[in-house]
Amino acid sequence: MSKEVVLDIETDGLIGANGAMPKITLIGVYYYETDEYASYLEHELPNLWPRLERADRIIGYNTKGFDYPVMNSYYPGDFLTFPSLDLLEVITASLGFRLKLDAVAQATLGIGKSGHGLQALEYFRKGELDKLRAYCLQDVKVTKEVYDYGLQHGEIFYLDRAASKKAVKVNWKLPTSKPNPINLTMPF
Repeated sequence: MSKEVVLDIETDGLIGANGAMPKITLIGVYYYETDEYASYLEHELPNLWPRLERADRIIGYNTKGFDYPVMNSYYPGDFLTFPSLDLLEVITASLGFRLKLDAVAQATLGIGKSGHGLQALEYFRKGELDKLRAYCLQDVKVTKEVYDYGLQHGEIFYLDRAASKKAVKVNWKLPTSKPNPINLTMPF
């Protein structure tokens, strides 16, 4: 059974021009090992780190460009060293340009995200944590389903500027060699 984890984060803003990191408001995950979705508020993050350390691979969309740098401000190690699959990174390497998750999901699955990041920020500011969780976990679900589709079919889709459906070949299979486990949150 795979111990892969699909991940998405919500924050109280963007990375600042001076490199200032926003605060994490929520991290949503899907655990393949247990077939469950879970979410972690900022004060619950220490409960998440051991699960990520034991993961075969962390899967996300723009995780290396946004999620990991923000998460690293909370974690004693470096998530960029974890076994990872950043779907956006693979798509960008193949096409030479970036695509939004919603565009890929719409063209590949016929479903999309439930909203945009500003809505998540507003949910947090208003204290509507159930709405924030639902929003984030929908993003996790969409990322998971795009990943599953690409894994099964070896391609995903997007619409070009002329609204023609185009395929992007992907190889998202889990490597057969396992890296050494990372245990930065384990007591010594």
